[in-house]
Amino acid sequence: MQMALKDGKLKVVTLSYDDAVVQDIRLSEIAKKYGLKVTFNINAGKYLPETAERERFYGRLKLSEAKKLYTNSGNEVAVHTYSHSFLKQLSDTEIINEIIRDRKSISEQYNCIANGMAYPYGEYNDRIIEILRKCGIVYSRAGKSTENFEFPEDWLILNPTCHHSNPKLMELAEKFVTDDRWNRSKMFYLWGHSYEFDNNDNWDIIENFAKFIGGRDDIWYATNIEIYNYVMAYKSIQVSADFKMIYNPSAIDVWASDNNGVFCIEGGKTVFR
Repeated sequence: MQMALKDGKLKVVTLSYDDAVVQDIRLSEIAKKYGLKVTFNINAGKYLPETAERERFYGRLKLSEAKKLYTNSGNEVAVHTYSHSFLKQLSDTEIINEIIRDRKSISEQYNCIANGMAYPYGEYNDRIIEILRKCGIVYSRAGKSTENFEFPEDWLILNPTCHHSNPKLMELAEKFVTDDRWNRSKMFYLWGHSYEFDNNDNWDIIENFAKFIGGRDDIWYATNIEIYNYVMAYKSIQVSADFKMIYNPSAIDVWASDNNGVFCIEGGKTVFR
């Protein structure tokens, strides 16, 4: 028996963008246009002051702008530390403060549970990972591009498929869409900073990617936390020794495949095969 994804699909696409910048407005519009979902990683201590005047369409969002953009958008708001710190240079107490303060602020500002994260500057070590576990963080995006579509072995070292500037972006996207040889679940994970599209005058990169990979019936479009929660729910299923009974103790419906095809195990229900 193998894991299938939501509605029995075998492919999921997710995006992860950092820092709560003004360009997230345009990125959100593109994602919505093509049916994609984004995890936005927020530094709750770095908003532009409400009284500040913005000389050009650039820089951090004001809190009022961020709340309007992210709240109830279908996208995820995740932790990026309170002040975008170099975590390796901080004491344990300082790291805890950076994480917990950001988590609490995000929950208050967006009325959501913030237990996902992206590492500032992509840096982490064993000490930081252990602190994250104790602070209630369940996944955290690192910065090494895998150029593959595997799910992570350790969700606190969640390496993406690639950055949007990767020259192989569309080659990887086409492979993801067309290569079904192994008939197993796979994930395309794209990351970046939306201000890079303005800096490099290349919004066509994300527009072309979204247009190509979006709107497909065989792909699930999800946030980071939706994928994590689904995979954890699947991993929680209990199977009898003769493989004839499968119980799903979670509240999330999950799908699996075996020699007889794809089937759903509803939350709290037992399936007989």
